[in-house]
Amino acid sequence: MFKKIDHKQMGRANHGWLNTHFHFSFADYYNPNNMRFGALRVINDDLVAAQTGFEMHPHRDMEIISYVVDGALTHQDSMGNRGTIERGHVQYMSAGTGVFHSEHNLGDETLRLLQIWVLPDRAGHTPNYGEFKFDWDKRENTWFHMVSPIDGGAPIEIHQDANLYSLALEKGKEIVFSVGEGRQAYLVQIEGGGVVNGETLGMRDAAEVIAEDIHIQATETAHYLVIEMKKQ
Repeated sequence: MFKKIDHKQMGRANHGWLNTHFHFSFADYYNPNNMRFGALRVINDDLVAAQTGFEMHPHRDMEIISYVVDGALTHQDSMGNRGTIERGHVQYMSAGTGVFHSEHNLGDETLRLLQIWVLPDRAGHTPNYGEFKFDWDKRENTWFHMVSPIDGGAPIEIHQDANLYSLALEKGKEIVFSVGEGRQAYLVQIEGGGVVNGETLGMRDAAEVIAEDIHIQATETAHYLVIEMKKQ
């Protein structure tokens, strides 16, 4: 099964300092038929204005991944962590029994990031945080495995049977991502454009895939994210 998700049909919110596309129900955007995709609960494509951000707020029992597309994101939390990541870098926070954190754009340019929330395998994990400043070339014309389950072999390990890959594909290149039986995947066209399983995808479009290979042809330089997980 392959289903294209047009970004024009996604939820939207514009607060001036924050302009967001919601892939799933979030905040004031509520669609009972679009609550999650398997264990994937949230993808928010955020544009955060310079010198603004999210003030300290709580999270609980959620695996939270922040992927920077442009600009720089500064994180601070109640565990004493503070760090800044830039394009292609990732922050991971397992909220577990509870944590407070803030996220700010302290730079002079607009920050674009994907906020990804994955439901954990159970409640009550010990909170944890990490930041990973991956080299961009790790994803050039190949799937870069950034996130896996515990003991799954990726640099970032989360409390769920889910994997996250990134890809930067040159114009004219082709690549395949295999989604096996009993598995499903959510693909995000972060930047650029391409033909994916015969469908034309542009920036911010997405696709739901169940037990079917993903065939990508880049019609321009393109940037992708895939969250692959157990079918639910």
